[in-house]
Amino acid sequence: MKGRIALIDKERYWNPIIETLPREKFQKLQLKKFQNIFTWAYEHSKFYRKLYSEAGIEPGDIKSFEDVQKVPKIEKPMMRAIQGKDPYPYGDMLCVPLEKVTTYHQTSGTTGQPIYQPETWQDWEWYSETWACVLHSHGFRDYDRVFVPFSYNVFIAFWGVHYAAEKIGCEVIPGGGLNTEARILKMRELRATAFVATPTYVLAMADTAKTKLGIDPAKDLQVSKITVGGEPGGSILATRKRMEEAWGAKVYDAAGTCETGTWSYECLAQCGLHINEALFLVELEDLNTGEPLLQPGRVGNLVVTAFDRMAQPCIRFNTKDLAEWSTEEQCECGRTFRLLKGGILGRSDDMTKVKGVLLGPTVIEEIVRGSPQLGDEYEVIVLKKGDTDDITLKVELIPEYKGEKSSIEEELMRELRIKTNLRFNLEFHDYGSLPRYELKSKRFKDLRSKQ
Repeated sequence: MKGRIALIDKERYWNPIIETLPREKFQKLQLKKFQNIFTWAYEHSKFYRKLYSEAGIEPGDIKSFEDVQKVPKIEKPMMRAIQGKDPYPYGDMLCVPLEKVTTYHQTSGTTGQPIYQPETWQDWEWYSETWACVLHSHGFRDYDRVFVPFSYNVFIAFWGVHYAAEKIGCEVIPGGGLNTEARILKMRELRATAFVATPTYVLAMADTAKTKLGIDPAKDLQVSKITVGGEPGGSILATRKRMEEAWGAKVYDAAGTCETGTWSYECLAQCGLHINEALFLVELEDLNTGEPLLQPGRVGNLVVTAFDRMAQPCIRFNTKDLAEWSTEEQCECGRTFRLLKGGILGRSDDMTKVKGVLLGPTVIEEIVRGSPQLGDEYEVIVLKKGDTDDITLKVELIPEYKGEKSSIEEELMRELRIKTNLRFNLEFHDYGSLPRYELKSKRFKDLRSKQ
């Protein structure tokens, strides 16, 4: 690995007081901040006032975390339903006068109509702070030259990265308007030391560098650290290994949503995702009953509250992300934030039953990316043939592989059977023929409802 990896203690924390606060103080702080944002939304938003009044809950009723769990959750369809209404275009979830809104952004729209994101200056300062916590924990410092390889336009996420890196003191290179090849050449020209992208694009950039430019990122570039998010791949060991080997750099994971902000991140010790409990309340709930999961051992659905998002509060947002509490009481880095084991494990709306078996895409990614004979890209197609589910995995062999397909096919089929309890049809495709993505990938395609 290249670059300055070891950090002295005084550089470890972005906010040392908050990041090492004793647990009992955290709990008091979180309850107080939840009461504040609940009261603000109740008093300033017609949407929230109606939602909470119908549930029979008023600000004075929130006296404990048990009371918090009685507060109705919000979901994307609810947010979409009010868009385009007065006050236009945000609808009555808005908590500030329109003239106080200083910035417009929106979500990526990969799962449907984008969610509008109005911000005041205070909101934007908070949003960039959430990302500063992430990047600093990944070792970004004022001596880094950070490349952001995306056209930001109205999509909110990479604006947060840009301003957070500036806040830390990094030199920021915006890569919008350039294609992948031009971005790689610019990174080499300016000797960029870090960048932020989805796992999909990290691998795609490395592949483009090697196959189209004859550049080996691990040898020819200066990148020493990479922050990834937007997909589970950053915490999938096989995918992380591929990224680190391709770039000769450390890869760090972060997780959040555009609606809430980025609420979790790895530190240099990489023992799980830290929840940024100073800025967010993160709850885990049973997938079937909604029962709060307080202890490790069960995978649950993540519900997130952003404490300091004031223009359009996001209170108890159902992320549909799946996670599990870590058994580690405290990370060796000294942060007292709670940890998620193994990062984000997938999404509840991506989980699907095939032949009666509950299947998640991350299992397939681990198998494919763990096979060195296969390329980075793959695709899964689920169809109905008669009364039977039919599942096909499409993969690419790397150009260097000269062996027989049958030996790889046998090993893949065995791994898939063991880890999913399903039989797959396996298709080998020419290298480079499967779809490539820059932002969030769409490799798992359940087409049964469209037949």
